[in-house]
Amino acid sequence: MLGAKVINLFQPQVGAEELGAVAEVFESNWLGHGPRTKAFEAAFADHLGVEPEHVIFLNSGTAGLFLALEALELAEGDEVVLPSLSFVAAANAVVACGARPVFCDVDPRTLNPTVEDVERALTPRTRAVVVLHYGGHPGHIREIAELCERRGTALVEDAACSVDSAVDGRPVGSFGDLAMWSFDAMKVLVTGDGGMFYARDARRAERARRLAYHGLVQPSGFGYARVSSRWWELEVPEPGGRRLIGNDLTAAIGLVQLRRLPELVGRRREIVRRYDRELADVAGLRLPPALPAGHRSTHYFYWVQMDPAIRDEVAGELYARGIYTTFRYAPLHKVPAFGAQPPVLPRSEEAAERTLCLPLHPGLADTEVSAVADAVRKAVESRR
Repeated sequence: MLGAKVINLFQPQVGAEELGAVAEVFESNWLGHGPRTKAFEAAFADHLGVEPEHVIFLNSGTAGLFLALEALELAEGDEVVLPSLSFVAAANAVVACGARPVFCDVDPRTLNPTVEDVERALTPRTRAVVVLHYGGHPGHIREIAELCERRGTALVEDAACSVDSAVDGRPVGSFGDLAMWSFDAMKVLVTGDGGMFYARDARRAERARRLAYHGLVQPSGFGYARVSSRWWELEVPEPGGRRLIGNDLTAAIGLVQLRRLPELVGRRREIVRRYDRELADVAGLRLPPALPAGHRSTHYFYWVQMDPAIRDEVAGELYARGIYTTFRYAPLHKVPAFGAQPPVLPRSEEAAERTLCLPLHPGLADTEVSAVADAVRKAVESRR
């Protein structure tokens, strides 16, 4: 494969329109947090159907996870339930707040936790539940949200890869008390680095906005000069804030990408349909389950499942052919750093051994999608 073109798992789709938006920021001579950041927050809030004051543009999706857990004011001994098949940032955010991550199992086909999986992991010490929408599929988010509401348990939606996912028209991310999205270079909506944060409660949103910029009530001395004769003095109601805010350069890219979102997700949907058609009759290969009625996915991942005895060999053969695949996400309950006595989560472990994520991004040509499907077919059938 060395020196040959690689069919990548992810690839950003940016071009002249995004470049033009960045050039406008350069011409304005205001590169930091400013009017385009506010415009991006307002546009994303409109996309969610919420008020702009509840939405904060951050420098990463990971920052959104840490800010969400911090906003819950967790204490030592508190527990946070989350699926084992999650990105490591979710568990890190829990630990950083002094709480204990409690990993739950997932459905081995959807790789999302069911409401029963979450309920089995709850204890009297559970303060919050963090749910990842695997590959952009909403999963049991409505039922999990109802469970958390009945128990008075906070719900955080890790909607990192679900920027255009919904259930019965309601956007994913709006079911929980807190949510975040990721816009890094591998995501559906790309700003290079960046993320969006949402808090349903107005007071929690206001506090999160302070914490995202050093805990300051006045985030800009220049702006504060209009309302104070001593604008350089600090007002910090509580310590602990950091600099997590986004900037106008990345926000300008985000505004363009948000306008292009129907096009980007539409192409992903076409690729999924092509994979479904071309892989449907491969013996020994299971495709992603169909979405339930009323569910809409952003289609971040396209995953196939096969006998664990051949999965790694298939991945190796595809790599040798110039096709990069992977499995996301490795089971966190098996990571020693997150607990000395890991639980047994058989369905998560089964999924981790059977699953392979195929290339999926709008830059794929139909011929490349077919080439991937053909290579998968040959690799699996030769090992039956």
